[in-house]
Amino acid sequence: MVHPQTGERVIEKVLTTPDDPSRGVLEGLVQLLERAAVSIDAVSLIAHATTLATNTVIQGKGARVGLITTRGFRDTLEIQTESRYDLYDLDLMLPPPLVPRAFRREVTERVDYCGRVVEPLDVTEVKSLLGWFIEHDIHDVAVCLLHSYANPAHERLIRCVAEEMGNGFRLSLSSEICPEIREYPRVSTTVINAYIRPQIISYLNRLEGGLQEKGFGGSLFIMSSAGGVLHPRTAKDMPSALVESGPAAGALAAAYFARLTKRKQVLAFDMGGTTAKACLIENAQPVLGQEFEAARLKRFKRGSGYPIRMPVVELIEIGAGGGSIAWIDSMGLLKVGPEGAGAAPGPACYGLGGDQPTVTDADLILGYLDPNYFLGGRMQLDVGRAESAVRKHIADPLGIGVQEAARGILEVVSENMAGAARIHAIERGFDPRAFSLVAFGGAGPVHAYWVAKRLGVSEVIFPVAAGVASAAGLLVSPAASHHVRTFIRPLAELKDDELESVFDALEEEGKVSLQRLKLSRYTVERRLEMRYVGQGHEVEVKVPPRAGRWLEKIHSAFEAEYVRLFGRLPGQVPIEIINCRLSVSSYAQNIDVCPPLRTEKARPRKGERRAFFADTKTQIPCDVYDRHLLGPAEVVKGPAIIEEPECTVVVPPGLHCKVDRYGNLIMSNT
Repeated sequence: MVHPQTGERVIEKVLTTPDDPSRGVLEGLVQLLERAAVSIDAVSLIAHATTLATNTVIQGKGARVGLITTRGFRDTLEIQTESRYDLYDLDLMLPPPLVPRAFRREVTERVDYCGRVVEPLDVTEVKSLLGWFIEHDIHDVAVCLLHSYANPAHERLIRCVAEEMGNGFRLSLSSEICPEIREYPRVSTTVINAYIRPQIISYLNRLEGGLQEKGFGGSLFIMSSAGGVLHPRTAKDMPSALVESGPAAGALAAAYFARLTKRKQVLAFDMGGTTAKACLIENAQPVLGQEFEAARLKRFKRGSGYPIRMPVVELIEIGAGGGSIAWIDSMGLLKVGPEGAGAAPGPACYGLGGDQPTVTDADLILGYLDPNYFLGGRMQLDVGRAESAVRKHIADPLGIGVQEAARGILEVVSENMAGAARIHAIERGFDPRAFSLVAFGGAGPVHAYWVAKRLGVSEVIFPVAAGVASAAGLLVSPAASHHVRTFIRPLAELKDDELESVFDALEEEGKVSLQRLKLSRYTVERRLEMRYVGQGHEVEVKVPPRAGRWLEKIHSAFEAEYVRLFGRLPGQVPIEIINCRLSVSSYAQNIDVCPPLRTEKARPRKGERRAFFADTKTQIPCDVYDRHLLGPAEVVKGPAIIEEPECTVVVPPGLHCKVDRYGNLIMSNT
């Protein structure tokens, strides 16, 4: 909770309630208000991110969904793109279609790629199909007709027929969810929208109802995958935009702290209980992509999940969190993740029934965590249970000591995270050594040094309230809406006014989204997806402001981006536009979640405890500090441990942390 004028912060962290996630949110809110001594009617804005959408897909707990598509295209979900994500896997598995073949129904109609009607929609057939869905208790239907991005009339007519029939149909139209070319990603995105929609609607209704019962009369915003907040009604209509809701908030937080510390390039490193995620922040803004995958069968194999064609903060997910389980494979090698202990039973040291060794157990054994100060002392950790789990499953099978096994777990998980982050940066044309690392999440500050060392990063930033930085990201995120239209035109034949009219239409769509949030002032960003004729994929280019020789400037911007990505131009090949994209954004409130520290603090040292480090054979003494008592410009020399209720910062020997004027810790060796 942040006071918008003073920046005063109050933090509360509670365990997830898997049976009903809204209950955990509401219980946490009550505890937060009690801690802050604030009445709920004084709260003007609540921003919320959730992993419910992605968990619904991963766990296969979505709705019974029907699909209406053009005759001859019912098997697009199974044919996919006919590519194999692993050429040498003879037992390769593909994700099963979320709509069984019996529920995929065809309708007579045809529109060509220019939007011309080749064959009219058979309305009688539509009524028959909808009647069949009613008989089979299917009320959530995805509608994806061929080339509907060019002419949505037939899809809209199907919705009109459904509304006339009643029976509570919830239709997801591809022309609204994903109005762009490429058939398989478009149908996959639309199906996922229909699949998770009942869960999201039910969840948000419970959350809104619970807030109203408690007397909340302010605004509720929901974080989208692209790093902007939405009105709950928009989230209910388009829940596919929420699949990466939770991780996106962390990226926005990293961007905020990049601006605050005047760093243009940072690598966000968010390590929680289940996974770690990395995200590039370029010019203090997260790098956005246009497609991602949910529920991958092989976590790091592109093509093994369900594609979702939606704007998204580009993240690399690593199957390594505090709850990730360490194990020995068939070759006798130590592995960590991707399986985790979850919130229940959790790591062995929680004492809640878990008996598998996890990263958190290793951190406790190595001395980085205080068993009496986890969650600020509200939860006791059991060192004996942690040592027993590591000894039984790792140390004894490998014939080594418990401390050595714990160090091995730390080394393996750090290498996994650093390797994935390195690939993520290099694939996008960046050298990670030029970046600062912003570390947050419950486990991120403990492991940040070891990840940074492997990446060659010389500076690590631990933001204020690092353990809940993603929550801070919610409060500094703009309200944003992203819109796209396929517009295939040769650049040489294009007129300025023709392109401008497309962007004007997209801007009108964006205004409607912001009006739901009662926002009238906004900024606009225009982008084009372009390619050389004959290529299969596009390069995204930011559109310069319209002025003299506008199209020539667009041409130059495309060539500059192409050279940055690929190092050369192909010669005299014509250029074509494929998609026009437009984003509108506006801030509901200017909230400063990190005001300058007002006064110097005193006596931050709490005591001393012993911990292992990479170059030490035995535990060595470390000073332990209370982060909240560190004053501006104060320097903490390693080896040291800096604690706050939500996370712990580890400073190895030879490094030091300096407190900046806002309370952020900046670790380096200079």
